[in-house]
This record gives sequence, C-alpha cells and structure tokens, in this order.
Amino acid sequence: MNFSGLLLLLLLLPGVAAAQLTTLRLPISLDADSTDYDGKNSMLMFRGLRLTQGNIGIEADEGRASKLDFQDSVWHFSGNVIIDVENGHIECDSADLQFINHELKFATIAGTPATFEMKRPGSDEVTYAEAGTLRYDLEAGVIEFSGDATITEGGNQISSSFLVYNIKEQRISARSTGDGDGRVKITYTPPNAAAIGKEQAVSDDEQKAGEGNP
Repeated sequence: MNFSGLLLLLLLLPGVAAAQLTTLRLPISLDADSTDYDGKNSMLMFRGLRLTQGNIGIEADEGRASKLDFQDSVWHFSGNVIIDVENGHIECDSADLQFINHELKFATIAGTPATFEMKRPGSDEVTYAEAGTLRYDLEAGVIEFSGDATITEGGNQISSSFLVYNIKEQRISARSTGDGDGRVKITYTPPNAAAIGKEQAVSDDEQKAGEGNP
C-alpha cells in the first residue's frame, strides 16, 4: 500500500478525525468532525473541518477533495468558510483552494459578500475589503476583487467592479466598466476629519445641555 492509500485508510477508520502530512516543507494538519469517502466519484468529504499549515488556517462546515496528498489538488470548502493567512483574515461562503507541491498557491473565494482584512506589516492600520469574488495568488501576494468590490484603508475607500490589491507593493488598481455603478468611486477622508467631527459633536452636546439649564 502506498503512502496516500495508507492515509486514506486511517481517515476512514472509526473515531479517527485527524491526519497530518509530513512534507518536504511545512506539515499540513487536518482535523474533522467526520470523514466519508465517495468511491463512485473518488471524492473525500469532511464535515466540521479545520486544515492548518504553518500560519495558514482554514475552517469550514464542509470540505471536499479528490485526493489528500496535496501534491497537486484542489479543495472545495463551503459553509461559514474562514481562511487565516499571515496578517490576513477572510470570511466567505465558499472557496476553491489549489495546492501545488504541498503549498497553498491559489484561492478562489465567493461570498455575499466575501470579506478580507489585513494588518499591514509595521502598522496598526487594517485594510478591509469586500467583494462577490476574490482570486488570491498567495505566492505573488496579489488579490483580485470583482463584483461590487470595495477596499477601505486608512479611512479612505475605493469602489469599483474590479479591483486589484498588490499586498507586497501596497498598491491598489481599479478598473471601470464605464457604465453607471461600474465606475471607479473614491472617498477620501482627511486624517483629522474624524477628530474634528468628534469634537464638533461634543461641542454641540455641551451647547444643548447649556441651553436646557435655567
């Protein structure tokens, strides 16, 4: 029996809800509430699933894969999908993740909307984004957002039908379809605008309180 066959056998044994692959790179660990194998369609099915590799963590109500060796496989996750990567957090309805040479390389993510948060290196500021679909190239550090895409960073917001966020270069590109809501929209918030608004609100409250006193 080969190594992949042994892993499959272990997953199908009663009471076994975890498997770990020792790879040439980082080990991949998989835990699930239950595991089934559809022999007709050659499909592994997991429920209550959590998969981790280094600083990458994936949780979902369900997960499916045609094979478990992660050498070259695509996993489909659905239901309350949460993906954690270095400095990043994604929540979505479903995700297709492609593993090549035991590493997560690409993620195609969908939601209503799917959301993405990332804390920039060396900063406390958080970049927040949402869209109907995200395509994430982890190796290149590039995310494509499509379908009512919006990125908010440092109080500023940019919206378009298609946005590209280059994490490594901290650069955002937007494309417009040229039709109605497809146009690029930018909202700029001056750095002190929030403080000024807060001070004005306090001043207005004090004035109203003073007017109420005899």
